[in-house]
Amino acid sequence: MPHDHSHGHIDPQSGDRRVSIAIWANGILTVAQIAGGILSGSLALIADALHNFSDKASLVIAFAARKISRRPPDERMTFGYGRIEIVAALINYTTLILVGFYLIYEGGMRMIDPPQVQGWTVVILGGVALAVDTLTAMLTYSMQKGSVNIRALFLHNLSDALASVAVIIGGTLIILYDMRWVDPAITIGIALYILYLAFTEIGNPVRTLMLGSPPEIDGGDVVKTLRGVEGVGDVHHVHLWQMQEHEAALDCHVVVTADDWSRLEDIKNEIKDRLNDQFGITHSTLEFEHENRAHENADLYGHGNPEKQEEDHVHRDPNKS
Repeated sequence: MPHDHSHGHIDPQSGDRRVSIAIWANGILTVAQIAGGILSGSLALIADALHNFSDKASLVIAFAARKISRRPPDERMTFGYGRIEIVAALINYTTLILVGFYLIYEGGMRMIDPPQVQGWTVVILGGVALAVDTLTAMLTYSMQKGSVNIRALFLHNLSDALASVAVIIGGTLIILYDMRWVDPAITIGIALYILYLAFTEIGNPVRTLMLGSPPEIDGGDVVKTLRGVEGVGDVHHVHLWQMQEHEAALDCHVVVTADDWSRLEDIKNEIKDRLNDQFGITHSTLEFEHENRAHENADLYGHGNPEKQEEDHVHRDPNKS
């Protein structure tokens, strides 16, 4: 079944400008919210400010990662620097998790003894925050479809916008009904939502850095396709992974039947064409084995059985007892 690997592209300089605007907007907003939260006594406002600060840090990390990722491969980084954006996304999601747990702790303490809160300050700064968060989310929306790094930023900003709505509602309830417990309650709600987003999304960068197979590609289907090529007797030692976010790679051993050994080049081309057409895998390294000299009992995935390899080594080495 064909897999769609297309994603939107934005001119790098235009994308950098968008991220730069978002950095400055979030920086100014963070300072205003912290000052307003201290003056008004609103933990929810400070919680929103801390979330915005984490967004600013995330934006700076993402901006640097975008720059570094464009560097060409060299003798030290032969695959290039594209994975730096995966690392940036992992850092950003980890930051979200830490912020979320901290806010739950602070909110719980304030639920026990709710302080006085100046509702109007909360509402006004919450409205300003909503405008900035919406602007930042709009700047990163069209970019997040093609980058896990920018997607982390977009989710940060989207959650900020929703949190700002909650802060405004909380401030309004304080003004109308003096419901002071609403402020820490909303703080805990914001924190839970932050944790939900972070834990939902952090798996993708972890999977990529762990050299996991692309989630949109079924490894079993790839193996079935390889075995279906005429002349292929079997495959083993299959490694399916992601070099970069949008570049899947495959290396494996291909056992070729004796009758088709002379067609080796045609078999290789057929395999590469099927990998590209059906799965979008454009980078593959294939090691061919004649069926009469193929590895015996080799594992389908990975490097083989270490214990069996050690036993084979002992048998080959007469000096080992």
